[in-house]
Amino acid sequence: MFPVVITGPRLTLREFRTDDLDASMAVVGDPDVTRTLSFDARSRKDQAERLAQDITRAQAQPRPDYYLAIADSTHLLVGFIRIGLGRDNSGELGYAIRREDWGKGYATEAATLMLNFGFDTLHLHRIQAACGPDNHASQRLLARLAFTPEGRIRDHVFTNGAWRDSLLYSILEHEWRRQQFPMGKAQ
Repeated sequence: MFPVVITGPRLTLREFRTDDLDASMAVVGDPDVTRTLSFDARSRKDQAERLAQDITRAQAQPRPDYYLAIADSTHLLVGFIRIGLGRDNSGELGYAIRREDWGKGYATEAATLMLNFGFDTLHLHRIQAACGPDNHASQRLLARLAFTPEGRIRDHVFTNGAWRDSLLYSILEHEWRRQQFPMGKAQ
């Protein structure tokens, strides 16, 4: 399915565009943001290459993931969100918001939109998410969205010069339905 556009009350999840490079650097080029992600801060050159790959990958058939830009009401990229598709109707959720927009509820809205898309449109049975043990904001978000903690994955990612554990969470389709988080519409 391409292109994907999911609209919410304040945000739009959309495909990446080549003109997202500058705005994306406020996310992937900021060490304060990437400190909690699974990769180190990227250079502009590295991000330009990665962005081109992401744009191409979105058009692959079958599509391996739904990696979308999070855009605010001015259409500016303020973050990204992704569901990587796994086997047996499963997916893995990941997200990041630029530092200047932390605390505005953007991650909550974007994750809600993406979870609705994952369960309603992609018909996934299970969606998991992993975050670092020091990423308390992400842990609170996953709890707010009714994810269940499943455990700790030791030395899960190598980032910022060291191995880091990850905390694993998941939510099943019937658990999400009980929460009734209506929001957004996929196009």
